[in-house]
Amino acid sequence: MDFTIVREKLDQAVALLNEQRLDAWLTFTRETSLTPDPCLDLIAGLGMTWHSAFLIFANGERLAVVGRFDVENIRSIGGYTTVIGYDQSIWPALNAALAHHDPQTIAINYSESDPAADGLTYGMRRALTAGLTGTAYADRLVSAEGYIAALRGRKSATEVARLRAAIGSTQKIFVRLTKWLQPGRTERQIAAFVDNARTALGLDPAWDAAYCPVVNAGPDSAPGHALPGPLKLKPGHLLHLDFGVKQAGYCADLQRNWYVRARGEVRPPAPVQHAWAAGWAAIEAGAAALQPGVAGWEVDAAARAALVAAGYPEYQHAFGHQLGRMTHDGATLLGPRWERYGNAPLGLIEPGQVFTLELGVAVPGHGFIGLEEDVLVTARGLDWLSKPQRRLWLL
Repeated sequence: MDFTIVREKLDQAVALLNEQRLDAWLTFTRETSLTPDPCLDLIAGLGMTWHSAFLIFANGERLAVVGRFDVENIRSIGGYTTVIGYDQSIWPALNAALAHHDPQTIAINYSESDPAADGLTYGMRRALTAGLTGTAYADRLVSAEGYIAALRGRKSATEVARLRAAIGSTQKIFVRLTKWLQPGRTERQIAAFVDNARTALGLDPAWDAAYCPVVNAGPDSAPGHALPGPLKLKPGHLLHLDFGVKQAGYCADLQRNWYVRARGEVRPPAPVQHAWAAGWAAIEAGAAALQPGVAGWEVDAAARAALVAAGYPEYQHAFGHQLGRMTHDGATLLGPRWERYGNAPLGLIEPGQVFTLELGVAVPGHGFIGLEEDVLVTARGLDWLSKPQRRLWLL
């Protein structure tokens, strides 16, 4: 198994502790096949059964306290300076390690806004508190929310390469689909073609297979995360797909659109063309605002204002989300300051983050246009990881 990214993230984890003036980061977990901590893939890439503790210290020490039968697996990663096994109880070794390093601040994995930073269950938090009883460390625990946001969000070079590969594979499947599409195909048939093309490449869906892809054929199809249905693609209809593959552990998330020309049509009718142009103007406005140091909600506001100015209603979702090991990869969100998003839209954009840029426009009588591209934030500007669909594809 290749642990290159795990070692990269462990190095990054130490640097971030010093940057954020934290002494230690503790990931405390158990039985990860049932309740995996989202951070475990970053720093171990392996499942655990017994109580396990992964401690990263600002001085560079990386320590794992795990069950006896997991010791050799963790050592094989090559990123931990100390691996300690136990049989009956984790607490003697864990408390001894804390006493040796004596960290004044220990970041642990809980968050009210970011699911990627909320891996410590309520029961495990109680177990941690009980295990630290009688030590000074129970009162030194702080949320790792901002720390995990930076660790997960700032993609390493290897992570970016894997994202590019997943996006490239997804785009190839769209090319194959375009050659096969014709009027009369149902949403289910279209979804089955995409699923078979993905399977032939030996790749996984980026999200739930039942609606990866999302397929919307014509004006009667329900946009969003609806399952593909029996609706047929007809002349005068828009076809919209939301799809991505997961390749080498990293996801793509793209939306693409086609228009089926009616008899005698050379180009789409004016309402479709206007909606397409308005959607892309909003994407461009959001892309221009997506710069390091800008808050996520400000990027969303720029795109939202452009779409409304073109005469269309606001989309009822965020303009974009981070992309990585999951399609919704947590941390800073390019979304409005709505209650349902918590603090996620308040986060600041940083170089190394990968976002989707997405929004939708309904065209009465024709269907739905959904635009979505994947971009990397750099200090010099945006790197478009996907080849943008600047023109509506015609059938």
